[in-house]
Amino acid sequence: MYARLVNRFSATRAGSWLVKHWAARVDPTIFRLTNGRFTSTGRPTLPMLALTVIGRKSGEPRTVQLAYHRDGGDYLVVASAMGQERHPAWRYNLEANPDVDVQVRGRAFRAHATVLPDDEKERLWPAIAETIPQMHTYVTRTDRNIRVFRLRETTT
Repeated sequence: MYARLVNRFSATRAGSWLVKHWAARVDPTIFRLTNGRFTSTGRPTLPMLALTVIGRKSGEPRTVQLAYHRDGGDYLVVASAMGQERHPAWRYNLEANPDVDVQVRGRAFRAHATVLPDDEKERLWPAIAETIPQMHTYVTRTDRNIRVFRLRETTT
């Protein structure tokens, strides 16, 4: 019940504003310090990971917390920006620097990111939206092509 309520609220405009302006700033720290066990709303209501990518302009590491969908051994993350008209900054950083650090459920590893081709995105979208129900709302808010990235663990 709690998870459904939080997920529904976060899909509203007010919930999206709260996530963007407050949770996005504090959640990565809470998430990191608790090894992925907690966020600003308590226990995560969606599968969450922390993605650290090098900023394309600053050269500094940037960490964002993202919901993910598992596809085999890979993690799929969606550059929805909650349906805003602009792509999220992490999307540009990821395209410029696809070798990233990932923390998920207390486990840290290196990964390489690739953009899903449109046909693969279309095939996987129903499963992604089932895992992350807010996506149903986010896609209705924008005309832009929302990219989906595959994070594949690397051995280096």
